Amino acid sequence: MGSLAFDPGFDIRSTGSPLGFCYGPGVFGPEVELRRLDDIRASLRDPGCQGPDVVYAISMDTGRDEDRSELLRHNLLFGAVTYAKGSMGEEPVHSQGHVHAVSPSCGERTCEVYEIWGGEAFVYLQERVEKDPGACVAVHATPGDVVIVPPGWAHSTVVADVGQNLTFGAWCVRDYGFDYEGVRAHHGMAWTPVVDHEGGVRFEANPAYEADGIAVVEARAYPEFGIDAEVPVYRQFEEDPGRFDFVADPRVAAELWHGLEQQLTGLR
Repeated sequence: MGSLAFDPGFDIRSTGSPLGFCYGPGVFGPEVELRRLDDIRASLRDPGCQGPDVVYAISMDTGRDEDRSELLRHNLLFGAVTYAKGSMGEEPVHSQGHVHAVSPSCGERTCEVYEIWGGEAFVYLQERVEKDPGACVAVHATPGDVVIVPPGWAHSTVVADVGQNLTFGAWCVRDYGFDYEGVRAHHGMAWTPVVDHEGGVRFEANPAYEADGIAVVEARAYPEFGIDAEVPVYRQFEEDPGRFDFVADPRVAAELWHGLEQQLTGLR
């Protein structure tokens, strides 16, 4: 049974062997979906590399039984993901990267709100998946940190400490979808995470893009979105189910998205 450094706000625990989750009394959750190394080779620098067979395990749609009706009413889904420790060739374990597909319920590409529970992460963001990727930012996050991915931005989650599993929760729209086409066409994101000789992680430019640098920053608080940095985001939903309506429909927070994107693009 894995122990989490940060309380998720409800009874869910990560497991390491096999990689996945278990749920306590009064908590619902699906059988985990596994992403294997063979599933993500197209987005790696070395598609033939060696690494863990199961790269990460996903529990999409988990929470307390008593909250299910409110989650449905607000069109929200709470997911949990746990990553294997270690590396895939020169790269630390990471997701393949994607852009959120257009949500049928709101007609927009939607955001994602991450909360780190265990291990250490880089949440990597880039403005678009084109030859010129625009702003590229790697947000370093540790247990308790929140990172918001703006609507339409490509993103990937990277294990920043390869000696530990990485586990996090995330708010998404219920009718989520992932678009991998652009990332796979460029064999990854604009900046590739690489494990250095000391076991740390650095980012190297992917020659398939014409990137204008990368900003590596620490996670920050998001008071403008009404998020309390001291309280698990799941509990914040229980206290105020409308607090994360901007996840299900980004149009309700248009000015906030403009401000966040200005802040991110100003980092390069």
